[in-house]
Amino acid sequence: MRALPALLVATNLVTALALTTGSTPLTQTAPATSTSSACVLDPAPVITVEEQRLGLTLPGKTTPAAREFIEAAGFQGLVDDFATRLCGYTSVSEASAAIKTAGATLWRTAVDRAQGRLAIGTIDPYDDRPLYWARTTMSRAVREWKPAFALTSLQRQAMIRQLSYASRGIDQVAFPKNSKRMLVSGFDTYSIDQSLRNSNPSGASALQLDGRTVQTKAGKVTIQAVMLPVNWTDFDQGIVEDAFGPWLVARNHPTYQGSIDALMTISQTGRGMMNIEKWAGGFRGGSPDNNRSINYGPISAAALWPQPQPSPQFIHTTLPYQAMIDAGTGPWPVKLNPGITEWPAGTFPDPAALRTAPDPSPGSRAASAPGGNYLSNESMYRTNRLRLGTGHKSLPGGHLHISSLVYPADLGALTSPEFEADRKAVVDQTVALVEAAGRAIRR
Repeated sequence: MRALPALLVATNLVTALALTTGSTPLTQTAPATSTSSACVLDPAPVITVEEQRLGLTLPGKTTPAAREFIEAAGFQGLVDDFATRLCGYTSVSEASAAIKTAGATLWRTAVDRAQGRLAIGTIDPYDDRPLYWARTTMSRAVREWKPAFALTSLQRQAMIRQLSYASRGIDQVAFPKNSKRMLVSGFDTYSIDQSLRNSNPSGASALQLDGRTVQTKAGKVTIQAVMLPVNWTDFDQGIVEDAFGPWLVARNHPTYQGSIDALMTISQTGRGMMNIEKWAGGFRGGSPDNNRSINYGPISAAALWPQPQPSPQFIHTTLPYQAMIDAGTGPWPVKLNPGITEWPAGTFPDPAALRTAPDPSPGSRAASAPGGNYLSNESMYRTNRLRLGTGHKSLPGGHLHISSLVYPADLGALTSPEFEADRKAVVDQTVALVEAAGRAIRR
């Protein structure tokens, strides 16, 4: 997964929210509960770069792209109702519980729509983009909301975190009894400054995989999925460990939820490739994230979570890659992807000493793994560092990079039959590869 150079954009914040939600701004909006309460917009909210894009349009369009995607999926009721209901809450506890519930409802609606249990909207059920834009719209509403009761900055941030975790499926993971358990992750769309209509087939795959079961000779395997942000700050704050950790820690750990039998992170790579990454590297290469933040250097420690000491420079995959390759999926070739970039022992940080090799040399420092040094590599590194730190040395874990997509030639078009067929082919092959890994679970 790579990010492209960003362009600076500026939007009118209040107008953008009104355009994106398709309703009037929050000022004097009637509350959804029986309690009458004043509700206004913060005149100078601090919103994220992602949220600033909500008022932007595709070429030749007047409706913001975010709103187009939300309406195309039939999510406008959820989004608009969420913004309206904010005005009726009368306490931190009431608002917090409701915001978390709304996030969970958005995630479940997106999954049910993707998997055909909910027939709403006109856009392809495989489309991951409406979920991203709906979540971003809702987080901006919380950031701009000025309730009648006292709300500290820390309390607001905690609510936004609850919304994020719930709407990413992180708080929704649950496995049945008498089943092997596999936890996977996809990513939000990214490189949005390049195009507001970017899709991420790994996110679309996560929506298809959540709750899926695989029948094997050894019994049933249940797959649960979560969606990760393309954001350095969220990774530093532990979102990856928060998603996977409760399913890896020991039974006596306060966050223990059970144990999983396999894990896999998934992201997008170049066109026509399906790569099982051989190594994860403990280094960030500095590409900008969805908030145009840049981070270069060693991957940060996993605060509050078990991890090896010192953190390893490289971590080898334990996925059953040969079983995945031998599964005969298509249309794209599947391979184990080797090759790292390192500073040989004693040469860090000399740029002239950097070298590439099939595998790490003893005592070297990581600069890049086969899958790069962006957030996709970091998702593999963090989950497998956690796997090692919790004592699961042989548990299957690793990363799958999947093919990128070909978009409609019309830059103003949200979608096309050709684009949808292409994404479906990539997602269906991804699902088949995850299922092949599930069938290979031996523990």
